Amino acid sequence: MIAEIGHYALALAFFVALAQTVVPLYGAARRDPALMGFAAPAASAQFLCIAISFGALTHAFVTSDFSVSNVAENSHSLKPLLYKISGVWGNHEGSMLFWVLILALFGFAVAAFGRQLPESLKARVISIQGLIGLAFLGFILLTSNPFERLDPAPLDGRDLNPLLQDPGLAFHPPMLYVGYVGFSLAFSFAMAALIEGKVDPAWARWVRPWTLAAWTFLTAGITLGSWWAYYELGWGGWWFWDPVENASFMPWLAGTALLHSAIVVEKRDALKAWTILLAIITFSLSLMGTFLVRSGILTSVHAFAVDPERGLYILGILIVAVGGSLTLFAVRAPALKASGLFAPVSREGGLVLNNLILSVATATVFIGTLYPLFLDAMTGDKVSVGAPFFNATFVPVMIPLLVLLAIGPLLPWKRGNLRVAIEKLWVSALFTVVVAGGIFVLADDAPLAPVLGFGFAAWVAGGVVTELAERIRLFRVPLTDSLRRVFSLPGAAYGMSLAHIGIAIFICGATGETNWTRELVVNSKPGDTLSLGQYELVLESVDRTQGPNYFADTATLSVSKNGAPFAVLHPERRLYPVQQMPTTEAAIRSGIAGDLYVAIGEGSAAQGIIVRVWVKPLVPWIWVGALMMVIGGLFSLSDRRLRVGAPKRSTRRPGGPAVAEGAD
Repeated sequence: MIAEIGHYALALAFFVALAQTVVPLYGAARRDPALMGFAAPAASAQFLCIAISFGALTHAFVTSDFSVSNVAENSHSLKPLLYKISGVWGNHEGSMLFWVLILALFGFAVAAFGRQLPESLKARVISIQGLIGLAFLGFILLTSNPFERLDPAPLDGRDLNPLLQDPGLAFHPPMLYVGYVGFSLAFSFAMAALIEGKVDPAWARWVRPWTLAAWTFLTAGITLGSWWAYYELGWGGWWFWDPVENASFMPWLAGTALLHSAIVVEKRDALKAWTILLAIITFSLSLMGTFLVRSGILTSVHAFAVDPERGLYILGILIVAVGGSLTLFAVRAPALKASGLFAPVSREGGLVLNNLILSVATATVFIGTLYPLFLDAMTGDKVSVGAPFFNATFVPVMIPLLVLLAIGPLLPWKRGNLRVAIEKLWVSALFTVVVAGGIFVLADDAPLAPVLGFGFAAWVAGGVVTELAERIRLFRVPLTDSLRRVFSLPGAAYGMSLAHIGIAIFICGATGETNWTRELVVNSKPGDTLSLGQYELVLESVDRTQGPNYFADTATLSVSKNGAPFAVLHPERRLYPVQQMPTTEAAIRSGIAGDLYVAIGEGSAAQGIIVRVWVKPLVPWIWVGALMMVIGGLFSLSDRRLRVGAPKRSTRRPGGPAVAEGAD
């Protein structure tokens, strides 16, 4: 009965979305306040209906209701509760329901927190959100019903893909979806602005917090996915340039450009058409990621193996969304005249260059990801485009961006002096030389790549410190005044600094892991000793253990470092009997200097097992750097100026003038 309620609520949400699309849009065209006012309750009603539907599906998974086909295909009675819950979105049907839930949540958020938006703009934004929801609700109801019943119901389920039975994969998809779907709001704001024919600094201020929230969650989602792949798949890597990984990385790159472009619209009333186009491209790339994962054209641990006909439906949505939005852009964009002028050498000029570099980087990843698919479709030829291509094309494109990261924030708005900005970076330049020279001299094997990697990281970090010193006028005013300025800086300033420092730390981690990883693969029996660098590992035993829904061969290895006891590690090779699928559970000892990573393969205690050992320097710096970018995004969101309706209402002192707080 609960499953039928969920299905009914989903169908009701479809009709609510239809009304949410038509009524406010018509009301905005007629300037009818009553019809425009329908947008907010419609968005709330749609979110409530989808939340009820999602709750019903979650109930079916938690109670192991195997009369629901989706539960029977993707769950098992012995599965731990966490994975029963994560199983709700660990399949195609459930993930699409979660997708529209997040979409409706963002529409509801605009209705609830967009009180200071102009009524016509708010109505159109919510209407476009409803149109997107209408398309995907139709897709779910017609092709991907998550509440389809089985009669008779099986005694137990087929279990969730064992690779997905992991805490990292329990939280990775929700974070990723909030990021993916969050960019729908930037798209809706862009479409509403094109319909109205008005893009101004106020519009940019309203768009930025939603875009920043989506970017922050997408950063967290990509990081969690990379971390999961690192410790769960047993291959020792954290990024493979897998097409589905790239599908989430492309909207991240475009969204980063969109964030910076919106700043120029807000500050200088310029780059209007370009910012609108970026909003369209960013959400289009998010839709493309949804298509790639569900079309059946990719083979990936991240992809859902589904009927290609479903992929055709999503492809149709993608074509209509992209084609329709670009057509509207082509008609209306010429009317978006920029009123703010700026010199090429200025903060705005630096942000424009930032956008150009990020756009080229996005195009590079796009071509490398889709070229094999196009070639296969056109000629039947199969080619593999992997890490060598992306390392040779993407990395060089990003080098100018790293140089710009330090210089750009030191340029003033409207007109600047490049020589003066560079002169301010003399400490950063000195720090860069010291770090790069130290790597070259002290490292046992220091080819050009790590010297450049750590050098650019030092340059970025030095630029952040220099920019903060300039903000607080360090050594140019009394120290007490500088300290006072430290505590009065807006959250967005700290957010930018933390994100840029996070990039520097990330570069150090990626450079160290890529260039200095050492590996040992041997067949070992209990009692054997393995040596790699400073470490000696003794395989003590291989034991058969049992988990709640799997069997495992668990190895015990005693590790010493430079002759002293260091750790005891227990890597596992699991077998999930329901799906007859093995998985690898690596044992990792992490420290600030790097990871000791051990995984085991096939074999037995009698005949020996395959033991893989990696020494991976600075890998934790990758996660720390990404985490700092996320924290930077959250800091920026805490800035009142970046929230919708941020400026406080004016206050009037008795007998005095009105005072407005929170203004730039």
